[in-house]
Amino acid sequence: MRISLCNEVIRDLDFAAQCALAAGLGYDGLEVAPFTLDAEAPHLLPASRRAAVRRAAAEAGTTITSLHWLLVAPAGLSITSADPALRARTLDVMERLVALAADLGATLLVHGSPGARRVEAEDDPARAEEAMAKAGEWAAQHGVTYCLEALDPGQTNWCTTVAEAAAIVRRIGNPALRTMLDVCSAGNGEVEPVPALLERFVPSGDVVHVHLNDRNKRAPGQGNDRFGPVLSTLRRIGYGGFCAVEPFDYVPDGPTSAARAIGYLRALEETTA
Repeated sequence: MRISLCNEVIRDLDFAAQCALAAGLGYDGLEVAPFTLDAEAPHLLPASRRAAVRRAAAEAGTTITSLHWLLVAPAGLSITSADPALRARTLDVMERLVALAADLGATLLVHGSPGARRVEAEDDPARAEEAMAKAGEWAAQHGVTYCLEALDPGQTNWCTTVAEAAAIVRRIGNPALRTMLDVCSAGNGEVEPVPALLERFVPSGDVVHVHLNDRNKRAPGQGNDRFGPVLSTLRRIGYGGFCAVEPFDYVPDGPTSAARAIGYLRALEETTA
């Protein structure tokens, strides 16, 4: 199983050190939150900085697999807003982040960003879906995949199940637009268990990426969720994508949380093989 680490877990380190730590722990790559590269305007990261980030990963013997937490910075973005200026600014950031992903060597972007997708008015869902359609077009142009992430109702009120995300993706009908499964969100918002969701949506081609995290928001192995069935299901159905470790609560700290997670998951791979 190819397992990457979401880099905000160890964002207190400089990026070269993040790459070295992730590689040393046995991760296959880093999933990067753009705001960790530039807290104000990551979509405007200069070419020299993009090259340096990609080079740091290569020198550590790892790679940047994907981007996520896309609309954290700049602040105040929204894919549902009816304000023309705000909508144009949000779409511009999204388009530039797709280009950033390609420049960094990533092959996939994950669109979660719950605060930037809240639905307040009747036309908001249509605007959100239109934004996803545009993201798919930009992804196709750059040879990457853009994933709409289903987030549980405790975080947002639009696209709260994998089935909803898959339906949106199918309506748009662009192969560069797909969805993914976040174990924490699924545990807190889905009726079906995670293995059943994977069996349903991976073979169909809807789910092409997975986030591994306990429903208590800690890393795999630091809660009550069992990840053996998740890994064995992914293996059995022939899943070929990445799984990214994405805790939100780093116990006792980021580097230790990352180390515990990969040790736990690699041990599970051996026992479930």
